[in-house]
Amino acid sequence: MVLPLPLVKMKEAHKLLKEYSYEMQPVVHGYANRTLHINLETNEIGEKPVTQQMKDLFTGGRGFGLKLLWDAVTPETKWDDPENALVIANGPICGTTGYAGSGKATVVTLSPLTLNVVDSNVGGYFAPFLKFAGFDAMEITGKAAEDVVIFIDGDTGKVTIETAPLEAVDSHLLGKHLTRMYAQDEKGQRGVSVMSAGDAAEHIRFALINATWYDVRRKEIRLKQAGRGGTGRVFRDKKIKGIVVRQTKMSGKSNGPFDINLIRKAGKRFNREMTELDDKQNQMKKVGTANIVEIMDHFDLLPTHNFRYGSHPNTHQIDSSVWKKNFTQGLPDGCWLGCTMSCSHGVDGFPLSTGPYAGQKVLVDGPEYENAAGLGSNIGNFDPDIVLELNFYCDTYGVDSISFANAVAFAMECYVEGIITKEHTGGMDLSFGNGAEAVELLHQMGRGKGFGVIVGQGVMYMKEYFAKEFGGDAAFMHDIGMEIKGMEISEYGTKESLAQQGGFGLATKGPQHDEAWLIFMDQVQNLLPSFEDKAEALHYFPMWRTWFSLHGMCKLPWNDVTPENNGDTAEPAKVEEHVENYTWVHEGVTGVKVTPNDLLLQSERVYNFQKVFSIRMGRSGRKFDYPPYRAMGPVIVDEYESRAELYDGQLKEILGLEPETLSTEEKMAKLREYRESQYELLLDAVYKRRGWDGDSVPTVEKLKELKMDLPEVVDIVEKARG
Repeated sequence: MVLPLPLVKMKEAHKLLKEYSYEMQPVVHGYANRTLHINLETNEIGEKPVTQQMKDLFTGGRGFGLKLLWDAVTPETKWDDPENALVIANGPICGTTGYAGSGKATVVTLSPLTLNVVDSNVGGYFAPFLKFAGFDAMEITGKAAEDVVIFIDGDTGKVTIETAPLEAVDSHLLGKHLTRMYAQDEKGQRGVSVMSAGDAAEHIRFALINATWYDVRRKEIRLKQAGRGGTGRVFRDKKIKGIVVRQTKMSGKSNGPFDINLIRKAGKRFNREMTELDDKQNQMKKVGTANIVEIMDHFDLLPTHNFRYGSHPNTHQIDSSVWKKNFTQGLPDGCWLGCTMSCSHGVDGFPLSTGPYAGQKVLVDGPEYENAAGLGSNIGNFDPDIVLELNFYCDTYGVDSISFANAVAFAMECYVEGIITKEHTGGMDLSFGNGAEAVELLHQMGRGKGFGVIVGQGVMYMKEYFAKEFGGDAAFMHDIGMEIKGMEISEYGTKESLAQQGGFGLATKGPQHDEAWLIFMDQVQNLLPSFEDKAEALHYFPMWRTWFSLHGMCKLPWNDVTPENNGDTAEPAKVEEHVENYTWVHEGVTGVKVTPNDLLLQSERVYNFQKVFSIRMGRSGRKFDYPPYRAMGPVIVDEYESRAELYDGQLKEILGLEPETLSTEEKMAKLREYRESQYELLLDAVYKRRGWDGDSVPTVEKLKELKMDLPEVVDIVEKARG
């Protein structure tokens, strides 16, 4: 392929630091059977075998990532220490083209945001290409002396580390430049995938990593995000500008399946449902996850004004009908080959009005629900163009849109409450609804200058900073700061769902919806009336959802379209027919016949290992499992009075009080006392169900039951229990 002169000059400026050749070998039953190891301090490149014990205990994907990170760090390691590893792993089912949603990578590292181990999954083509190039995971340690590109060439069996002084850092440019630079011809661009971060990743704690795939219809690169926990900050701290993998030789059998007919059997059943039922159910092909904006609003669950409220009269301005009109329809928007869900939508030709790319027309990937809710209602913005502007710049700068939205919403509430003023913000009016100022905060993160950099350190940081520097009320800020364990909460109101409060509070890495989403079961359908019911759900669903990250799969095909008779089954929320599909796919790829319980056991091993890992890093215990009070109930008077009928009714019916005899402040105090006591009972029930003690520590007996009683794991648990 003939490159334009600017790309030629960029490529010529690269200096080869190290080249490593490896023996090319086929993937066997879902495993490449080795991992790639790169030390950027010494430029050493090597590989390690994947043992049978590693497969048996850690399965793949997130499990492999956690094990490699565990071996790389010590309890004293900090996120910006050279020995902190950035691990990118796929999983045995990853790369399968016969079943939807099989293209996920999981990034594992020590987080600058949570100061703990974090995992974050991402779509695109990177994960399958990495496996087909020869590796089940790659681990990067050390820090380069200058910006580098790591190139994994699955076509020739070579890995190189090259300096990269001239390329732009922002992902929409870098992804395009590196794709063209390393593709052998125009057609070959489809066989290249790039990981990158962006300019803001050098300055903020909640930076993300983007992974690309080449959209052959649009002839543009697309971006998917490993968004949570600050993985992009670690990426740039190591001076990685980009990681490129090339793999142009593929087929439906590249994953080395044991029995491809079993995979096809499951795929045929699912694909029929997508064809016949998707348009009646969630319209994933037309709208994607943004289909639920108006549903969340209807059930008073849409985060509004830093989660004060759950709905807003202007929600129709950012609901699914708006995005459906903006999305380019009729294109296959799957972020891995063979995914018939095709939910990764984009807005073509969006004219940017601010920032370094003002006046340019760009492709905006999204918005997904989280972006529409966070960049929309949670900061009080109901202008869809500002949502798209923020969406684009979050992606290209490398900014997690969930954390960004909650951090901005927190700063806005602190501004409205007088904790911070224009004197602190550099003259900005951070009132709710001021979308233009939210955009400016984002650009400041990209530039590394201004109040936006403080906001970019996250809610946990701001709570302490505003108290120390500006005299803010620490207790009030703790109540309204929507983070748990240092990670900002996903965009769902949880005040009336005790189970979802637990789902966020108990999540090991922090409150991410990929672990437990129980709002409808608990609040809307009232299927979890007792603490035991809630505890059972908070065991099953986090374990089941963990399974996807072990195998390199997306969870959306599991429950975002369901069989026609699913509502008639014993437990519709489990979508048991789809679980059966996954047992077929697992056997079809690996050759290991499994039951649904076997799949859960794979997850439970890794889930408990990750919990012990958090204990090892000093970031686990009962005190870390509490959400801020706003996730449980109203913090301010107006918040209570906006739902006064509901709350007054609960005080009367549940506590036997006479609300009319109490002031609003007295009613709030009584309600808080009750709700916090309920959460304590929930914690006890969940710990018991999971086989943990009262301080959120797995018991040795539980580890033995799971065959996860490795000496180094048991040692951590025994020390934690005294």
